[in-house]
Amino acid sequence: MAVVVGESGMPWNWFWAQDYWAARVAVQHLLGVLYLLAFLNARNQFRPLLGAHGLTPIPRFLRLAGFRQAPSVFHLHYSDRFFAGLAWCGIVVSLAAAVGVVNRLPLWAYVVAWALLWLLYLSVVNVGQIWYSFGWESLLLEAGFLAIFLGPVGTSPPAPVLWLLVWLLFRVEFGAGLIKLRGDPVWRNLTALHYHHETQPMPGPLSRRFHHLPGRVHRIEVLANHGTQLVVPFVLFAPQPAADVAAGIVVITQLWLMLSGNFAWLNAVTIVLAFAAMDTTLLGPLMPGEPAELTPTPLWHRAVVLAVTVMMIVLSYWPVRNMIGPGQAMNRSFNKLHLGNTYGAFGSVTRTRYEVVLEGTSQQAPGQEHWHEYEFRGKPGDPRRRPPQIAPYHLRLDWLMWFCAISPSYGRSWMPGLLRALLRGDRQVLSLLRYNPFPDEPPTFVRARFFRYRFSSRQELRDTGEWWVRTPLSDYVPPVSLADIG
Repeated sequence: MAVVVGESGMPWNWFWAQDYWAARVAVQHLLGVLYLLAFLNARNQFRPLLGAHGLTPIPRFLRLAGFRQAPSVFHLHYSDRFFAGLAWCGIVVSLAAAVGVVNRLPLWAYVVAWALLWLLYLSVVNVGQIWYSFGWESLLLEAGFLAIFLGPVGTSPPAPVLWLLVWLLFRVEFGAGLIKLRGDPVWRNLTALHYHHETQPMPGPLSRRFHHLPGRVHRIEVLANHGTQLVVPFVLFAPQPAADVAAGIVVITQLWLMLSGNFAWLNAVTIVLAFAAMDTTLLGPLMPGEPAELTPTPLWHRAVVLAVTVMMIVLSYWPVRNMIGPGQAMNRSFNKLHLGNTYGAFGSVTRTRYEVVLEGTSQQAPGQEHWHEYEFRGKPGDPRRRPPQIAPYHLRLDWLMWFCAISPSYGRSWMPGLLRALLRGDRQVLSLLRYNPFPDEPPTFVRARFFRYRFSSRQELRDTGEWWVRTPLSDYVPPVSLADIG
């Protein structure tokens, strides 16, 4: 076992967690991977969504929101080229963190590198508007902020930071469990998974199989979910090996969720946080090599860690109040730095799946024209297409299309711009789609149609080859031309 050396006295012994060096290594490498994924995601999608000519342009947002409302380096300067440069900087630094280069830097350089990642991604999230309004953005930022103070390889892991990571995991799991129990009666009567696998935002390749599991299995799944989210989180703070067992249950549950649907990097970040609760008994054999010795960090670092711990304890007042209060909210940040957030998911479960399908035509006037369908990369469209595996990547437009099917208000700020982009043949916006039926000239009219979708039965899949059965309901947006949208 690695030992702490260089201490002249006993007062700081409680501060170090030398048996958790493997947990720190796992958290650092995997957070580097997730930051890399997040910056790649931003680089690939920002121009059509947030660029100067995007659906919700950042320059327009910056004119309306001040620095205190949305802290971001883009208040100093914005251009699409500058955003791309920031994203590439994040990609390079996160790649260095993922492969372990950052972990071998001097302490001060380690702190600067992780602080840079947090600052850059905070700048993106705070100007990301509706496209960055998901809970996993705040979760990555809060976990990334705590990683700043874990210290590089060779130093003893500070126990307070590991406690804060486990406390973050507790809030994620327990908050999600409470919102389910309080929110929708289907979680209480154990029928939630009769609907969820079919109606979730973006089903995956195995979601249909999960949906067709027997009802008894679905009820067992819900019971297991309640146990994992309402009981297991308390065991995370128990002595070993109980904490290892609790963390292992969280990991297995999150892997199960990853198999059943696409939830961006929500499950992956939760798994990373679970590793923070594991000592070397579980993680040690998986690490490439045990350090020969662990040295204490300087006094200034310990003072910063203690100050951050006090700050996070104070900030925890708001999520705790939210969890124990009668009007619990899901996925809310109580400050613009996205620290001390409250989390939760699927407090309500939709019973029926609706989809908005975009179509275009080259005919000059609406009537008996032939309509051709645009295909998205992740969301259901063509009934014969098997739902793809997207997570831990995130398709932001596809997710918002699911919300639009629930309520048109979700698309008020960007749906007209999306239809306008299709009518103009905007290549940047079309790059977000899987299939453009008008590769040579843009359509003269586009429309959005409203469908009901359900998973096909086993017999229907064999007979028709269709994963989905869809029923047209109405026009979501009637046929419009470029002149109509203006």
